[in-house]
This record gives sequence, C-alpha cells and structure tokens, in this order.
Amino acid sequence: MSNTNNLVANPFAPTGAVSTPANGQATAMTDQARAVAEVQAALMIAQMNPRDPIKAMDRILNSCTRPTLAEAATYAYSRGGTSITGPTIRLAEAIAQGWGNIQYGIREISQNANVSTVAAYAWDVETNTRREVVFQVPLKRDTKKGSYRLTDSRDIYELVANQGARRLRACILGVIPGDVVEAALNQCSVTQKAHVDMTPEGLQRLADSFAQYGVSKAQIEKRIQRRLDAIQPAQVISLRNIFRSIREGMSTASDWFEPVETTTSDEGSKKGAAGLKAKLKKKEATIEALPPASDEQPIVQKVLEEEPDVVAEAVSPTIAPEDQPDAGAPETDPWVAGYEAAQKNS
Repeated sequence: MSNTNNLVANPFAPTGAVSTPANGQATAMTDQARAVAEVQAALMIAQMNPRDPIKAMDRILNSCTRPTLAEAATYAYSRGGTSITGPTIRLAEAIAQGWGNIQYGIREISQNANVSTVAAYAWDVETNTRREVVFQVPLKRDTKKGSYRLTDSRDIYELVANQGARRLRACILGVIPGDVVEAALNQCSVTQKAHVDMTPEGLQRLADSFAQYGVSKAQIEKRIQRRLDAIQPAQVISLRNIFRSIREGMSTASDWFEPVETTTSDEGSKKGAAGLKAKLKKKEATIEALPPASDEQPIVQKVLEEEPDVVAEAVSPTIAPEDQPDAGAPETDPWVAGYEAAQKNS
C-alpha cells in the first residue's frame, strides 16, 4: 500500500503554473532591481576605495580657506535673547564632499493639496551609517496679514527645498565625526578674520546692507557698544552672520537691534521749515509748562501804592553825602575854625 496520501504538500514547491506579472508590476520589479544593483555597487566601490582620513581632512581644511565659503559657513539666530550659531548647509555639503563615500539628498515622497511629505537622508556607504528624516511641509505661507495656500509649482518647490535643506544639514552632520566639523568651523573663522574688510568703504557697505532692513547706523553702534569706525574684526564677522540670518528669514531685525530714541539734538539739526516748526513747538511747550501767576502779586502792588516812602527807603541803598552828585562843600565846624585862627595869630 502506498504512503503518498499521508504526506503533506510543500507550500513552497513549484506547482507547474507560472504567473506572468502585469506591465505595472514588471516595471516596478525592474526599478527595484536597478536600485538594489546601485546600492550594491556603491558599497562595493566604497570598500574597494576606502577614505584616507588624513587626505580627507586636508581637503576639508583647504576648502575652508576659500573666503566665499568661509563667509557662508555659519548661521546665527536669536532665541530667548541668546544667539545660536552653527554650520550652514553649504559648509555641511563641503565637508561631505571632502570626507568622501557619502550619499545625501532630498526626495519628495508624496504631495497633496495641503501638505508635502519629504525625506532627507545622508548615507556613509563605507561604514554603512545612514541618517534619514521624514517630515511634512504644509503648502502655505504665513504673513503678517494671515496665511494663504501655495498653488504655484515654483513657490512649492522653493518652500520644500528650503525646509529640506535644514533637515539635510542635520543628516549630513549626523554621519560625520564631530571633531571634523569643529576643525572646519575653526578654519572658517581664521579665514574670515584674515579677509575681513575693515576699510571705511567696507564698513559703509555693511551699514548700507543693514539699512535695507530698517536698521540704522545708530542701532548698529548701540549693539557693538562703540562707534562703527572703531569696530573690531570679530564684531564685523558677527554682524555678517546676523545679516545673513535676517536675509534668509531665520530672524528679524528686531531680534538683534534695539530701537534708538530720537533725541533733542536730532530736532536741532533740522533745517528750513521743519526746523522752524520744531522750534515753535518747543517754545509753545515751554510756555505751557510755566506755573500760573501767584496770588501774592496784588498784595505787593497794594503795598507799593500805600507806603512808597517805606519801600523806597528799604530798597534804595545808603549813599555818603560826599558821594552824592548834588551835594555841596561840607560845612566847617566853628570850634575848628576858631582854633585855626588862634594858631595863626600866635
């Protein structure tokens, strides 16, 4: 008797029927196979060409000696009265390029009418260290008058790219050693100090750049606690970081600069009709500020009318007779005259 009926069928055994994938499934399988092949190729190339930390660090430091990169290497914004600084996405990209064997980027997963789902990633293919952040970007723009939905494709792209750049920076810095980033920041600081423009023209351009956002020269001098022509190189670098933060929308001018009150000297420096109006307003304010006439004035007037001699004696000073202009020669004492005549006769 055969025991074949007592065996359990293997569910993984081929049944003889071959399923044919649909066109969409075939395309998806092809894309998946291509992605797997690309990942395997990247890992293989990274293993075949490992990075040299010494050469990689030299490439990063040499990149940070460029003044254009050094000026855009750090950002700054104010939070709770404290200045927060750090490396920008431009410096993070330069470090990743110099470090080598790193893949990074931003990809949009999905998008509907109100929100876009985006992923930012950084992958060190040599050490197989990966950092990925998935976040959502509301497709709207906030203004002082309220919010409105974005419909233009260019506005949506710029918003997603701006939000994605901040997450991408965090991902890149998450897979690169911290001491490498610190060394790059120090080299950028040295480059900025060596190439800072301290000429009067350069300082004037710095003041003009802040004037575009309503910041006056007096506000800048109040922040640095000195005149603009006596500014230090480190303070110029700090002001540049603040300007970059305001320009990129990370902060506002009121977060960094206090308003300067208008003094009376500013009103006195006005000329023409404006200066005359200011002086007239100041004079009217002074007259209005004078106290009212005292009630004692009628009493004083009454005393002057009733006792003029007493008031004249009390007020007029005592003058010697010989000093008075209308006084004649002083009278001779008779006794003195007789004594002088007796002396002559004797």
